[in-house]
Amino acid sequence: MSPTPLLDVAGLETHFPVRKGLLRRQVGSVRAVDGVSFSIAKGRTLGLVGESGCGKTTVGRSVLRLVEPTAGAVRFAGADVRAMHGAALAALRRRMQIVFQDPYGSLNPRMTIRAILEEGLVIHRLGAADERLARMRSALERTGLAASALERYPHEFSGGQRQRIAIARALVLEPEFLVLDEPVSALDVSIQAQVVNLLVDLREQLGLTYLFISHDLSVVEHVADEVAVMYLGRIVEHATADALYRVPLHPYTLALFSAVPRIDPAHRRRRIVLTGDVPSPARPPAGCRFHPRCPLAESVCRSVDPPATVVEGHRVHCHVAARELDRGGTAAAAARRIAEMMTAGAADKIVTGGGA
Repeated sequence: MSPTPLLDVAGLETHFPVRKGLLRRQVGSVRAVDGVSFSIAKGRTLGLVGESGCGKTTVGRSVLRLVEPTAGAVRFAGADVRAMHGAALAALRRRMQIVFQDPYGSLNPRMTIRAILEEGLVIHRLGAADERLARMRSALERTGLAASALERYPHEFSGGQRQRIAIARALVLEPEFLVLDEPVSALDVSIQAQVVNLLVDLREQLGLTYLFISHDLSVVEHVADEVAVMYLGRIVEHATADALYRVPLHPYTLALFSAVPRIDPAHRRRRIVLTGDVPSPARPPAGCRFHPRCPLAESVCRSVDPPATVVEGHRVHCHVAARELDRGGTAAAAARRIAEMMTAGAADKIVTGGGA
């Protein structure tokens, strides 16, 4: 029996209007998120990965209603997030916080660290002045910073220290759920490891639940319990972290993994180079959205949106993967066949200059 999810997202859509002309009439929409569903159990981490522009950040902001969703359902601890307004929504936001990607842009340079951390406490009317000070000191100490940082300004800290302050700002409200939007991508590699380890420790100590958004599969591997792979506004593969990293099934997932550097020659994958550009989310292709760049695309891929195929911890949306799984054998055997076809198909497209 699976645990009850703390966060349950179903059919989430977030479209941004495209307007033209003197009267700014809407002539279309950018489908940044177009039918995304997932759930996260309490104390667990879902890694959301994909190329820049695939919609993963918009998913995180839509869940928190920093961006208003167009359609779909978002439920947090059983409560309908989209139906909340006023005081109820404000109370919910205390329980759901976000850490932004850029530690230089997310902290107001004119405010002291004390003012930055205290702002949320004042808005939510939490505690007297001495109680707020104790909370702020505790949050800083949990992130590895001294309480003396309270009287300093953001420009006096390094990038890694600033991100620790951003994490402390989220923790000071004692939330249950954090959206971590590329929290280490702007940091040096050595500092990335420190911040990732800090986030893992905080999750264990405080019982936090994470939506960890990243384009870096090697970082997500150390944090996530489950991983969802996004492409052009949709999740194309969702699996436990162990299953996805051992046996990636979707051609796009295989291409992402082939680009991850590996030191051990025995574990290196042959590079799969995708040709062409990502289609515009304002005009997504019919059928499978990956088919214009997929070396394995067939006629059915161009016309029919692939349904979900569930096997051995995976939920994958791909006609080719479904066919290979139907041929029998394990998911690992199907993944090997798909990888071999992908490698050959990508090489053919590079040599001939052909497209799907």
